[in-house]
Formats: sequence, C-alpha cells, structure tokens
Amino acid sequence: MLENSRYVLALVAVLACACTGDDGDAPAAEDASTSGPATTGDASTSSGPADESSSSGTVAPPTGCEGFGTPGATANCLRPTMPPEYYVAEAEAYFDTLDVDAPRDSVPNYHPQVARWEWPPWLLLTGYGAMAMINTADSLRKLDPSTVPVRDCRFFEVQPFARCYVEFEYENGPCPIYEEFTFNDAGEMTFIEAWSDLPDFLPQNATDAWAEAPDYPRLANKVPGLGTPSGTIDLDSPEMAAAVEADPDVADFAWRAEDWWAAWFEELKDADPEFFAIGCGWPAR
Repeated sequence: MLENSRYVLALVAVLACACTGDDGDAPAAEDASTSGPATTGDASTSSGPADESSSSGTVAPPTGCEGFGTPGATANCLRPTMPPEYYVAEAEAYFDTLDVDAPRDSVPNYHPQVARWEWPPWLLLTGYGAMAMINTADSLRKLDPSTVPVRDCRFFEVQPFARCYVEFEYENGPCPIYEEFTFNDAGEMTFIEAWSDLPDFLPQNATDAWAEAPDYPRLANKVPGLGTPSGTIDLDSPEMAAAVEADPDVADFAWRAEDWWAAWFEELKDADPEFFAIGCGWPAR
C-alpha cells in the first residue's frame, strides 16, 4: 500500500478520465470476455437451480421488483438466464482484475455502462463504463497493488446474482470486503456494489449473512433501467427523473454519474485522510 492512498486514488481517477472520457458510454474492451478462471467459491444456494426464463417471459417478477416490464424496471425484476457457475465465475473475474497474481486477461463480461458503487468509508461512484473499470484496475495494479487470496463467491436466484466475501491483501495487511454483482439477461455485469466487511459499515448481521432480507439497503435495486433485459441505465429518462425525486440515494448516484470522475475526485478531497485504514480495519497512522 503506498503511503498516501488519497494521492494514489486521485491518480487513478485522472488516468481513467484520460483513457476513457468523462461518461459511462465507452465501448466494452475486446478482452472483456466471459472466460474467467475456474471458480473457488460455492456456486450454489439452498434455492435450487436457476430459472432459465428471461424477465420478459410470463413468470411473475420477484418480490420487491419495481416497474416490471417498463424502461424503469429495477434490477430485482430480472431472473437468472445463465447457469449458477457463470455468475460466480464473473465475480471471480472481477477480483482477478484487482489481483496482481491473476492473469491480466481475466476480465468480466462488462456492460458498456457498468457502474461501481462503494459505500462509505469508500468513495461512492468509483467507476462508470467498461473501459473506465478496466483502466482503473490496470492503474491500481501498478500504483496500489493487491492480491485477493480469500474469496467466497456464491450464486443467488434473486438479484444480485453473485455475492462475495473477500479479503484484499495489501502491504499494510488484509482488507475485508462484501461485494455484490448485478447482471442483465445477456449475462453482462451491469452494477457492482461494495461495503467494508466491518461491523460499523456492513448493513447485514449474522442472521442474514448473504443479505437476503427483502429490505436490504442496496442501491442496485433502486436504480431504474437495471431491471430491463439490457440492464441499461438512462440518466435522462423520465423513470430516472422520478426515482431521483423520490430517493436521495438514487439522486446522489445520478448526479455523480453525470460526471463520475470529477465527483470521485471531489469525494476523495473531502474524505477522511485515514479512510483506507478505517475501511480495512487497520490502525490509524
């Protein structure tokens, strides 16, 4: 871990901006394939096999789905269209992009407009667009290298279809994270959401270790458009405008997504200088 984490992340943001532009519409990279390595997590749950039907079929939407069948559908309106192992492998590929011991060509099948939201003490919208995700990961491999040796990724029939407990390993020690991955009907990763796996920051408790409560406070199930077959976020849609008016978290996301790297840089400037130590559970310097 470099001495000044704020400086590292600022450099990453600038590098991402320089490589991809300032919006989330960059095309997916040619190497953003689905061919991740063999999975190390448990690819099953007690829920049974995945329902192979699309959200556009006749099966009733899951509980909590908003806007089913409309352009404003939320992520939990979708049902799995791939085998359980596929979603686990995609989550593993995401962590490979941040693991210097993993192959560089192990990259998830990102949606061109994939978003990454990391709850405090992390810096909220820290990636928007497939190329931004790939370029920031490449920058971090050089500027702030880590491995991800501890991974427990599992499939769930209700969005997010992949959920993981992992530990990043930095020079200063381990950093425990809980992370979730949302997908569209084509199997593209559309939304990534992360929390520090420490009691002060993780919303769930021991009785709901995998965040299966219907009222779990995840942003992925509030953003309109993620529950359409393509899983595309439209910041200018009437559905987004209504969601922004109704929910402050969606409003914050939409504001940041308009110019994500500048919002990230501002968040970085305002962050506690010890935010990385706080989020990882390291002693303050």
